[in-house]
Amino acid sequence: MTLPASPELSAPVEPSTTLEVSHLDVAYRVRGKDRLALRDVSFSIGRQESFGLVGESGCGKSTTALAVTRYLPRNGRLSAGSVLVNGQDPAKMDKRALRRFRARTISMVYQEPGRALNPSIRVGRQVAEVYEVGGTKKNEALARAEELLGMVQIADPGRVLRSYPHQLSGGMLQRIMIAMALASQPSLLILDEPTTALDATVEAEVLDLVSSLRQRFQTSVLFISHNLAVIAKMCDRVGVMYAGELVEQGPAQEIFDNPRHPYTVGLLRCVPRGGQRKDHGRLDTIPGFLPGPGEVQVGCIFAKRCALASQRCLEETPPMYDAGAGRTSRCHYHEQAPELPRATPEDVTLRSPDRSGEPVIRLRGVSKTFHTRGEHVRAVVGVDLDLKAGETLGLVGESGSGKTTLARVLLGLSVPDEGSIIELEGSPLAPECAKRDRRQLQAMQIVFQNPDSALNRRHSVRHIITRALKKLAGLSGEACERRLLEIVRSVRMEERHLPLRPYQLSGGLKQRVAIARAFAGAPRVLVCDEPTSALDVSVQAAILNLLADLQSRERVTYVFISHDLGVVRYLSDSIAVLYLGRVMEYGPAETVFSGPHHPYTESLLSAVPSLDGSPRERIRLKGEIPSAAHSPSGCVFHTRCPRRLANGLCESTEPGLVEVEPGHMLRCHIPVDELRRLQTTEDADLKAGQPKIS
Repeated sequence: MTLPASPELSAPVEPSTTLEVSHLDVAYRVRGKDRLALRDVSFSIGRQESFGLVGESGCGKSTTALAVTRYLPRNGRLSAGSVLVNGQDPAKMDKRALRRFRARTISMVYQEPGRALNPSIRVGRQVAEVYEVGGTKKNEALARAEELLGMVQIADPGRVLRSYPHQLSGGMLQRIMIAMALASQPSLLILDEPTTALDATVEAEVLDLVSSLRQRFQTSVLFISHNLAVIAKMCDRVGVMYAGELVEQGPAQEIFDNPRHPYTVGLLRCVPRGGQRKDHGRLDTIPGFLPGPGEVQVGCIFAKRCALASQRCLEETPPMYDAGAGRTSRCHYHEQAPELPRATPEDVTLRSPDRSGEPVIRLRGVSKTFHTRGEHVRAVVGVDLDLKAGETLGLVGESGSGKTTLARVLLGLSVPDEGSIIELEGSPLAPECAKRDRRQLQAMQIVFQNPDSALNRRHSVRHIITRALKKLAGLSGEACERRLLEIVRSVRMEERHLPLRPYQLSGGLKQRVAIARAFAGAPRVLVCDEPTSALDVSVQAAILNLLADLQSRERVTYVFISHDLGVVRYLSDSIAVLYLGRVMEYGPAETVFSGPHHPYTESLLSAVPSLDGSPRERIRLKGEIPSAAHSPSGCVFHTRCPRRLANGLCESTEPGLVEVEPGHMLRCHIPVDELRRLQTTEDADLKAGQPKIS
């Protein structure tokens, strides 16, 4: 007979969950009153499990992460419930225990790695410090830091260790932050929007890296993101947050395939899927706005924005119902949630671009070379493009491919090389905006990625738009006021917003102000530089529909820059794919997306995560995009191309941009029929369960 071990000799029982959040309330003290930011939040993360939190900005996702790490600001506190990490409660730890807990048990990766790293200290010193805190000697810490960077697939870790953060790309910095977070082999890794600012290929690399390291270090992950496709790819289970409450949770694929809360249904309808276009399969939106902290005390917190809401929803707070298949839903009518009526029509009639007329914008041989430190950086090389009235040209490519430089040259913010031709409605444009006349300046406007830096915080919405009306349109008095109200209504804002300042507005409203200001001068061409990348999917859908409606009504031509290929496909009529300043592929949007693709376009499309869970083998590009100061010989893409020809032609001769089909241009030595055969065969193999050949 085997005797039970004595209590003194028994090993401590390891908890079955890494993180246990139970009935958590978090309140912020604002102007003498406690306002609930989280209410009755409960979820758990098992060993080596990945759990995703999704929802609009202000729903409480980051507050949840801060509560778990006990990093709440001074006016925040846990007013109810508990948080346990490996069975330990951070709220009950003294300063020394808390410091040890943060150093060894839990790590966090933030959205912007550039802000998380000290710009004045070399990367090696910052990575080594993680080991030194754990008691490792300085020389050994540096050696382990170099080994760690190799583990996160940094090709030349020695050079990176000697570099300052500003000398590295965004993808490289994010890898470094992930390396630092995993150096202590934490039980729980928190990722707060880690890929929002990254392009498609770098995002895919970072996500693959997180997945492999999660298995290697046996780490549990709390993944926060507003990108639902990323969450679908990375997470085993998902929690959907709204206004500080968890309204639905369960297995990721079950949630995305068959949601059981109206808010989840609304979020999924906001995402461009399956080739949705602005004039067919239009994005739905979620009406209304998020309630403020502590605003709703009785009833369902989503009731005022829900098309299924009844009087019961306003009077009776819904509990967490069992919705089957391991899901729970905080909705009285969870069985009817998939039948939620649309807030916007599915199909609308939009005017098509005027293909027969003369181009509004004509570019011929446009190049831009920067001269810095004795080097010639060819950022844009020989671009030829025509843009028609009411057309949207989508510019896609990795960071450093020349998209923004081309837009700046078009606007006159960067002077192109001699011999470049830029015409607006048949008239040549001066290379510098300072030398363009008022009509030309009025005709070309821009909407930036970050409205916070584009709008003056000290001025009201009225002042911002009125100034543009006076400067660009030359209006004053009653005519100016009348036009102001027209523009405000056209971007679906209200008069009550006019006296407010940008800091008093949400991200979506600030971007609407930026769009209103751009339309104040009745532009002919509008450059949109990543205008939705920092927005939630619900706000993004509203902005995209707004841009489509304004374009149809005003006949404005858009140049739309984005790393989100689903968004580009939704809004664009034609696509130009840039790599090292060259147009590698150009043509109608549906042709470019349906193929045959240039190998670079093919790799970009393969990197996009999918919400439907369909199999997609990613084509992995070798290394990072080369420096524009030292472009490879021959085809500039040959150093990374998975389809490079074996006869040496790609290395020795640069291909021209050739029309391979009506309106479809490719810069590639591989014949278009061979590309079609290769890509069609491999897609068929993938559907049959065979690995993709690259």
